[in-house]
Amino acid sequence: MPAPQDRLHYMDHLRALAMLAGVFFHAALAYSPLMHGFFPTADRDNSGWVDVVAWALHLVRMPLFFLVAGFFAAWVIEKRGGAAFARQRVRRIALPFLLAWPLVWMSLSAAVVWAVANVQHPSAFLVMVREWMAMDDPPQAPLGTSHLWFLYYLLLLAVLQWVARTLDLARPVRWVLARHQAWLLLGLPLLLVPALASVSAPHPAPEGLLPQFWAIVFYGAFYALGAGLQQQPAWLERARACAPWLAVGSAALYALFLWRLSIELPGATQPSASCPVAALEACLSVWLTVLCLLAGQRWLTRHSATLQYLAQSAYWTYLLHLPVLFWLQFWLMDRAMAWPLKFALASAGTLAICLLSYQGLVRHTPLRRFVG
Repeated sequence: MPAPQDRLHYMDHLRALAMLAGVFFHAALAYSPLMHGFFPTADRDNSGWVDVVAWALHLVRMPLFFLVAGFFAAWVIEKRGGAAFARQRVRRIALPFLLAWPLVWMSLSAAVVWAVANVQHPSAFLVMVREWMAMDDPPQAPLGTSHLWFLYYLLLLAVLQWVARTLDLARPVRWVLARHQAWLLLGLPLLLVPALASVSAPHPAPEGLLPQFWAIVFYGAFYALGAGLQQQPAWLERARACAPWLAVGSAALYALFLWRLSIELPGATQPSASCPVAALEACLSVWLTVLCLLAGQRWLTRHSATLQYLAQSAYWTYLLHLPVLFWLQFWLMDRAMAWPLKFALASAGTLAICLLSYQGLVRHTPLRRFVG
């Protein structure tokens, strides 16, 4: 590990790569057979290969984000104190969430209304919305946080972190990290199984306004792990000996997970995952996240101007990418193109708009203190 005053480049780089994975993941859902009946931008052309890649990203992307968030939250508290941490949470999370939430909601709603009126090859979701809008008394769309649920839960976890720090409730995390690495690699998935078994598989985004207990347990566990690793970074070095076994085990379990998904299709008949599927999700989430950390610590420790720029723009890209992606994919739904070309255009176009707007609106303006 670098000296405490040095910047942990691999953590920044992992955050940048997780951001990129989020853009590609959301773009890929339009061409996923599993999500064909649910996703607003589901295209008439899809491929089973999309599911093979997309759900691996899904299992590791947000756990990695929460782990990195917990790591740096603990770092801020240690270096600057609890008061500085509270001020930072308000400036960096609460204010951006409150300002971006109505803008994102209105933009996504406008995109859906435009698509309902103009798309000639609508998804099942757009057909449903079209039928609702034709009713004399159409139902109101439920109000949610959309993809900003990440900020919503970060605020909740910051409060829980303050409570845990005040009451010294982090001792179990320190105890586990001080033991053999198998305690965490096998024990944490067991802890997560009940939470994942209470929702469908693959686990959904907790976009509702009311906090969902399963999400607090699932993502909170990775947040707590990140905070613990900031205090005990030597655990990663000890876990490196398990990396080959984790890689082989993850490959085998992921193949089994995809097979089970083909049997237990999400929907009204499967409102919650079976315990075997939940156990597969739990193991894969923990093991793949640890593998990402080990890979980052080994190969991403050097400074990279490109990854540093992507890490600096990650927050802005996260806020902006979904509305931009929806508008692009709604327009692409009627284009006579193969799905790989549509996917490439949607992903590249979304990243280009997000990065150009970051360069012009954020990087050299006061906004960088909030979302830079």
